[in-house]
Formats: sequence, C-alpha cells, structure tokens
Amino acid sequence: MARILVTGGGGYIGSHACKALATAGHYPVTFDNFKTGWRDAVKFGPVIEGDLRDPSAIETALRQVRPDAVLHFAALIEVGASVQDPAGYWANNFLSAQTLFDAMVATGCEKLVFSSTCAVNGDLDGVEVNETSPFGPLSPYGATKAAVELMLQGYVQAYALRALTFRYFNVAGADPQAQIGEHHQPETHLVPLVIESIRGTRGPLKIFGDDYATRDGTCVRDFVHVCDLVDAHVAAIDYLDRDNRVPLMCLGTGHGMTVREVISAAETVTGEAVPHTIAPRRAGDPSSLVCGSALAARELGWVPTRSTPEQMIGDAWRWHQRAGYKA
Repeated sequence: MARILVTGGGGYIGSHACKALATAGHYPVTFDNFKTGWRDAVKFGPVIEGDLRDPSAIETALRQVRPDAVLHFAALIEVGASVQDPAGYWANNFLSAQTLFDAMVATGCEKLVFSSTCAVNGDLDGVEVNETSPFGPLSPYGATKAAVELMLQGYVQAYALRALTFRYFNVAGADPQAQIGEHHQPETHLVPLVIESIRGTRGPLKIFGDDYATRDGTCVRDFVHVCDLVDAHVAAIDYLDRDNRVPLMCLGTGHGMTVREVISAAETVTGEAVPHTIAPRRAGDPSSLVCGSALAARELGWVPTRSTPEQMIGDAWRWHQRAGYKA
C-alpha cells in the first residue's frame, strides 16, 4: 500500500483518482482549498484543507502524510476564464505548482504525477497530437500548463524528483456507481452542459462555432472516460518505482467526436432532445484535438476500455440525477 497525496482531490478528476487509488489498495489523502472542489466529493480517504500557494501549508501536509507519491491535479481549467483573467491563472496554476515542487524537494518526496493538457499544443490543423507535438497554446490556461511542464523538466534534472506528466484530452463520464461525478461552477464542459440542457437546469446548449473546417463544422475533441484516465495514474505510481525513462505521455483514445456527434449520442442514450443554439466561436478554442499516441499503452499497459460515447454519457447521466454536490 502506498500513501498518496492528491492535490485537488475534491475536484472532478482528483476525486475519481482517490476512488481508484483506494480500490487498488492505496491510501489517498486529499489536499484541497475547496475554492472549486467539493468536500462532498472526498469519500475515499482523509482530507487536509489548505492552499497550494501557501508554502507552509503544503510543506506541513507533506511532512504529516509522508506520501510515497504526489498526484497533482489542483488547477484552474476554464479556457474562457483564463483569457479574461490571465493573471489569476498564472498565479494559481504556475506559482502553486512551483510551491508544491519546492516543498517536495524540501521534504524529500521524490515521486510526482502532473496533470497537464493537450491545450499546451494549440491548434495543429487536424494533425493528431502526440508527445513530440510542438507547444502552441492558444489560451493562458494552456500557457500555464506548458510553463509548468518546462519548469518540472528543470526540477527533475536538478533535484531528486521522479516525475511523469500526463497530457489529457477531453475528460468525460462519471463513476459508474454514481458516488462521484462532474460538477463545476460555472460548468464549461460539453457532456455535463448537454445533460443540464436536457434536464432543463439551464437554457439551450450553446455550440460555439459551426464554421470550423471539420466534418460538420463543429469542433472535434478526443473524449476519454474519467475512470480510464485515472487508471493511468494508478499505474504511474508503480511505473515511477521502476522506471523514469519516459517523462511524458498523452492520454486519449485516438478517436475524435464533433460537438454535434456528442449531442446526437446524448439524444440516443437519454431518449431526450438536446435544445441547442449556435453561438460565435470562443476565444482560445482549436478546431480539432485528437490523440495520436500509443505510448501509454506500451509503457503502462493502459488501454481505455470505458471511453465509448454510450458509457461516458450514460455514466454522467446517472450521476447527474443526484443534482450535484453540496459545498
């Protein structure tokens, strides 16, 4: 059993990681300030409330827990909000990561899995994205993640850190047992927005642009089930014990879906129509992001088995019947 400190363990991906870790026999401890995370999502281990921008708080937590590894999920993630408030995103995403890395070095915690994003690559005009794709972020959000990746490379070279960075594509779905799910305030992710529009808890879904150079004019994204995604993080803990040869892996399915195709799949799964309207393109949105890598399969044995539209939307649909978390 490994002791794992999970930053952002009250968030969407972090909470699912905690369940996967506990199921695998590990001991997850959440570190979260609950500005965007949910206390009600912390169900699979203890919690330490604190802010990553506070050096004493995270160093104290690391000395208290003595984790075998850190999974670093805590970050602000909204592309549009990052365009409106770049200063806030740099302060939260970059400076908090530096504070965490410094605290790990100071306390002798050596293993880290960092949550990054294909948004670091920007729009590659439909070219499949892999670990060698160039940086070209279109938003401050993507830029902060790219900068943390570069900073982490330096820390690994200079200090006794063993780190693995995962670049995510579009994460969707929920725990199949509906214990935890996806709940952001405000919500900006496509699948929960589709579900909320079906349930009438918001107005019609806004499709941001229908004039992209894609098969139906709407953006293409590579959707991966959150439970598939966190399985890679559990595998990464053992990987870092035996190997640090590959520091970066992309996590996606290799198959893209357009916004209209997601809407159609949701209508099939739920039997309900999705009210929607067309809105102008959103700043910072690339037309297509699809994973072109099999590196995680080769190195970790990671194969996404749940990442079908039917399961991702079906699991999310069941969880949303709960009407979200309480603060």
